[in-house]
Amino acid sequence: MTETTQTPTTTGPAEPAWLTQEAYDRLKSELDHLSGPGRQEIAQRIEAAREEGDLKENGGYHAAKEEQGKQEGRIRQLTQLLRNAEVGQAPTESDRVAPGMVVTAEVAGREMRFLFGSREVAEGTDLDVYSPTSPLGASISGLSAGDETTYKAPNGREIPVKVVAAEPFTG
Repeated sequence: MTETTQTPTTTGPAEPAWLTQEAYDRLKSELDHLSGPGRQEIAQRIEAAREEGDLKENGGYHAAKEEQGKQEGRIRQLTQLLRNAEVGQAPTESDRVAPGMVVTAEVAGREMRFLFGSREVAEGTDLDVYSPTSPLGASISGLSAGDETTYKAPNGREIPVKVVAAEPFTG
């Protein structure tokens, strides 16, 4: 059993997200829709609301503009995620914590089971997701079953963690 203490860092470029081919294809399809027909639909709704007159008290106009802002944010998020994604099968190494692994860990004495990676991969499952850049994720990345560490919670407390198991995500 190895004892380590790691402090997460947030400097430098973001780590690539691991995605299954299915998740990549689903997200690419969403991006294509949002940046093509989705943009046209919002533009048409904004134009129709504009034609109703006074924009100060036009609820339809303001709702459409708000939706447009959310949609543009999602387009930026998906573009960055897909640009930096590592697409492929889950790792086959069954005891080391890496993106694409389902991890069982004792966190502050409580057993947790979660996907280590991107929430987009876990869509349709009941698994919680911890990214490699989260405080917990950064502290356990690369550890093996039986390894122990701590991470600093947002409130400043050191939280003990023991990796119990890591197995490939099967969807």
